[in-house]
Amino acid sequence: MFSHIMIGSNDIARSKKFYDAVFGAMGGKPGTEDARGRLIYVHNGGRFMVSKPIDGKPATHANGGTIGFTMANQKEADAWHKAGLANGGTSIEDPPGVRQGAAGAIYLAYLRDPDGNKLCALHRVPG
Repeated sequence: MFSHIMIGSNDIARSKKFYDAVFGAMGGKPGTEDARGRLIYVHNGGRFMVSKPIDGKPATHANGGTIGFTMANQKEADAWHKAGLANGGTSIEDPPGVRQGAAGAIYLAYLRDPDGNKLCALHRVPG
C-alpha cells in the first residue's frame, strides 16, 4: 500500500544516530544519505526516509500521527525501545507490554524520536 514514509527533522545527524540504533535493534542496516542530505532506511521491503523540510520551515511532528514498525518478537521490540531511549528518544504511552486489541493480543512499545515523531514497535502475539 505504501511506497515509503518520510518524516522531517531539524538535525539530520541527530536523527541518523537515533534511527541507526532503532533500525539496528530490529535487524536493519544504518541509513544512507542521498545527494540531497536525506536519510534512507530500507528494511523488510519498506523504505523510511528522514529529511529537512523542503519548504525551509522547521520540522514538526504530526499531532495524532503514529508510525508503526513490525517486530519479529517481544525481545526485538524491547531492544528497539531500549536503543531508542539510549539514542535520544523518549518513552511515551504505557510501558512496553501486551495489550488486547480487536484482532487479539499485541505487544507494543512507544517512543518519540528526537524531533517528536511518535513511533511504535508492534508484535502480534501468536494465538
